[in-house]
Amino acid sequence: MNDLKKITGGIYLVIDPAWELSFTLPRLEQALKAGISTVQIWDHWLPDTSKEGYIEAITALAHEYEVPVFINHHWELLKNSHLDGVHFDAPPSHLPLIQKEIARPFLKGITCGNDLSTVHWATQQGFDYVSFCSMFPTSAADSCEIVQPATVIQARASTPLPIFVAGGISLGNIDSLIPCGIDGVALISGIMKSDDPFKTTIQFKNHFLNHESNAHS
Repeated sequence: MNDLKKITGGIYLVIDPAWELSFTLPRLEQALKAGISTVQIWDHWLPDTSKEGYIEAITALAHEYEVPVFINHHWELLKNSHLDGVHFDAPPSHLPLIQKEIARPFLKGITCGNDLSTVHWATQQGFDYVSFCSMFPTSAADSCEIVQPATVIQARASTPLPIFVAGGISLGNIDSLIPCGIDGVALISGIMKSDDPFKTTIQFKNHFLNHESNAHS
């Protein structure tokens, strides 16, 4: 991808690099075919994994579908790869230095909790989206506080940035979050450990499409 694709919402798939590529790539391709909007490689590396090789495999496949790929935390990996952006877990104290070091345009996202100051900061810094974690208890987001839906509603009223939600989200509970004004949902096992990643991705997408249809009817 030569031009950075604007983040607007949709299904944001988080990849766990502790999974073998032989497991990940076929499932990722099914999700890409179903229309996920964004991919992130999570900061969960095994000691013997080649970060560069893993990143190259994921970005090559995602870019076939014109889907941007973020790296979690390790912004320095943007310098010599085809990654499109970095997802921060907290506001970095040296963002101008990071931008100078990367020396090319890149997309930026950040995790937010119940403290809306991070949302305000990201808006001022021209970030591309914010993501609230965790909406429900989950082992994959055990370092995140539980975010109250009221926080997301307040954020929607205070920022034009796309808002994603993450953490324990399923087809059974996503409808409770759509009225908060979210633009998308970030998923890991909900898609990657599904028996049918293509079908599951479509089902999640339909919740947003149905909400949009009802909003305009």
